[in-house]
Amino acid sequence: MPLSEDEQRILHEIEQQFYESDPAFAREVGKTTLFRHAGRNLKWATLGFVCGFAVLIVSFASSLTLGFGGFLMMLGSAVVFERNLRKMGKAGWRQVSDTMRTHNLRDAMGDAGKRIRKRFKRG
Repeated sequence: MPLSEDEQRILHEIEQQFYESDPAFAREVGKTTLFRHAGRNLKWATLGFVCGFAVLIVSFASSLTLGFGGFLMMLGSAVVFERNLRKMGKAGWRQVSDTMRTHNLRDAMGDAGKRIRKRFKRG
């Protein structure tokens, strides 16, 4: 059911106020999609899996408990990876892989370092 003209006008006014009050947040919300969010979670899950594997390898011979913790970290990361991969679906995965082919690794991973420096930069 389409919106009436009055409802469209009200919605447009709310949208304009949103863009005027916080343009940076509005821009960030506008460019974030389900594919980007799930792709970001895939990256973190992969990093968690690799770290869990490293903990497992390094500590399993000396501490069974710490090695088991590394295994649980790997298992949790694998579950997060699988769930986010399902959220993305075939179209989302194709979009992410195409993006990674066309950009270098730093562009594919995002500008996290730049955002962190900006956040902690003194005014």
